[in-house]
Amino acid sequence: MKKLSVLFFFFFISAIQSFAQDKPKLIVGIVVDQMRQEYLYRFENKFGENGFKRLINGGFMLTNAHYNYVPTFTGPGHASIYTGSTPAIHGIIGNDWWDKNLKKNVNCVEDERQKPVGSTDGNGDVSPWRLLSTTVTDELKLFTQKKSKVIGISIKDRGAVLPAGHFADAAYWFDITNGRFISSTYYFNTLPVWVEKFNSQKLADTYINKEWNTLLPIAQYTESGPDDTPYEKIWIGKDKPVFPYDLGKLQKANGGFDLLTHTPYGDDLLTDFAI
Repeated sequence: MKKLSVLFFFFFISAIQSFAQDKPKLIVGIVVDQMRQEYLYRFENKFGENGFKRLINGGFMLTNAHYNYVPTFTGPGHASIYTGSTPAIHGIIGNDWWDKNLKKNVNCVEDERQKPVGSTDGNGDVSPWRLLSTTVTDELKLFTQKKSKVIGISIKDRGAVLPAGHFADAAYWFDITNGRFISSTYYFNTLPVWVEKFNSQKLADTYINKEWNTLLPIAQYTESGPDDTPYEKIWIGKDKPVFPYDLGKLQKANGGFDLLTHTPYGDDLLTDFAI
């Protein structure tokens, strides 16, 4: 699972006080990129009791769900999950595509009318304007006359923006150029105080200087293939794609904070930000 690209998206909804007591006050949606359903069985004996096992045993699991479109990239996937439609309907046909009207390649959340908030050189010129359908979060906003709150959080901008929908109160994502969580003028013109306070802790700097190693002795990962495989990327500064990884020594030659997004520490940072 070393190369599994994990992407978390959290959206938070606070129900209005007029809702009945049996209505949830908070809903958290989480998307794990590239995690097939069979992984829940394959790696079951490595899971703790309060994670996936709790969701499986105490919740509801679809065992025969399929994608009915291609490609299964991040943008189309998130848009499809939260709109309940397909790329032909919601308009997000890829992470990037050629726009025949503009005669140029465009990103699924690119919006030149917007500016970054929280960064002077980050990727903040984004919005959900290319999303043609409403999301479940949009419908909640409409149902409650915009009294509910919806917030999208992700490492990638598209992972935060698309699921949160058109009426979101905020969307935040990780800026790999400076290690901060940023947003867009589509939502507001200045970052909230709590976001600035979080960024001031510089937790990304702490994580990027850690060693990345397996939690258990590597011989216990019998469900996985060998550590050294020819189809894994070898980062600059490593002879082989094997554990452990000294991120502090590797970061400069491998994209700086971008390196963090390819490790579980990116998920840790996102969780820190979310809670």
